[in-house]
Amino acid sequence: MTIDQLQEEIISEFSLLDGDMEMTVFYLMELGQKLPPFPDDQRTDDNIVKGCQSKVWLVARHDKGRVYFLGDSNTAITKGLVSLLIRIFSGQTPHDILQADLFFMSKIGMERFIGTQRSNGFAAMIKQIKFYALAFQAQQTVKS
Repeated sequence: MTIDQLQEEIISEFSLLDGDMEMTVFYLMELGQKLPPFPDDQRTDDNIVKGCQSKVWLVARHDKGRVYFLGDSNTAITKGLVSLLIRIFSGQTPHDILQADLFFMSKIGMERFIGTQRSNGFAAMIKQIKFYALAFQAQQTVKS
């Protein structure tokens, strides 16, 4: 699926909650619980996303032209936010990640259920994902 298709899927899922704040937060936490286990040996300072109030670990690998992410957080809501980004970006090409226009946040009314600090942290996660994509794209360019 494309990045836009994945965002539309997320919008559709959240629309079923009909704007119910409590259900939305619960669903977000549930999504975080479905993340694959994050390897303990990757819980290093180098893998912490700077700019997040909670601890967020994010790692990426590049395989056959696509980028795959693993992530985790020490708080349930933030872990849910990480899971949304991983769902959207994992398995995409560096080019597509860098060109992505994220619109799902405003469509699901994310600003209503995450505060300013989490919004800043969310932006930092996106920045880190795009940084990984840029690095992998540069590696591809050097190799070709």
